[in-house]
Amino acid sequence: MIIWLASYPKSGNTWIRSIISSILFSKDGKVDNFKVLDAIDQYPTRKYFDSLVTDYEDPIQIQRNWIPSQKLINLDKKIKFLKTHHIFCKYGENAFTNNSNTLGVIHIVRDPRNLVSSLRYHWSLKDDQEAMKKLFDIQTATGLKINRDKNYSFPVMISSWNNHYNAWKKIKKNYLLIKYEDLIQDTKNQLIKIIEYLNKFSNFEISEEKINNILKTTSFENFVKLENEGHFKESNLSKSGKTKVFFREGPNKKWQNSLNKKISGKIERKFFKEMSELGYLN
Repeated sequence: MIIWLASYPKSGNTWIRSIISSILFSKDGKVDNFKVLDAIDQYPTRKYFDSLVTDYEDPIQIQRNWIPSQKLINLDKKIKFLKTHHIFCKYGENAFTNNSNTLGVIHIVRDPRNLVSSLRYHWSLKDDQEAMKKLFDIQTATGLKINRDKNYSFPVMISSWNNHYNAWKKIKKNYLLIKYEDLIQDTKNQLIKIIEYLNKFSNFEISEEKINNILKTTSFENFVKLENEGHFKESNLSKSGKTKVFFREGPNKKWQNSLNKKISGKIERKFFKEMSELGYLN
């Protein structure tokens, strides 16, 4: 059964993924490189569909095989953690996932005003205005151009920020919400919440020393150090083909210091309901 780590891009999924990997798949909780992240894979990617899909340019064929591909993943009846930026959706009769394949969801959200500059850089967009439009666009997606060589990409439907948030919170089964801002302000308390959540599925003991190691080595500062040493392999490429820095702005970055007030105002009006619900608007 799958436990999803679901988030809109640039919302802290890699951070949560590293914390969970350190808890479950590391003896001492130390992240000395990013190999521990390999224990939590990303979905959807082509390898999960190779035996099912014959035409990767046909979105209907891919949608029809979301559930069959997850049934294959779950054949061994073990708990799997999968990272995804895909929206929880349904096209016709084809649902992205279902209760038969999903054990739970750890839903990571971030203030959309703080996403603007990160998305602009991550997706090589022209300016903040274009990044805001991506947040608003229900058609936002990545990986739509499918190549058959080793550099293929795979379609990931993201939609608008509010659609993405509202969709994943519909899964009530073993649902845990983690706000990026809470993770910054009180990392240890959020770590304890995650440990308590994981203990529902697997009884394990964790020492104070291991917790401290996790807090220290999953910090932004350590991630920057490891990326500079060449340990991180998941960065996007720029339009010129150069590898982009992934751990760039850090937890101290605040939208108030850089985002145009007209843009922040438009975001607040567009997402008023969701941002109020999450406590992002006073």
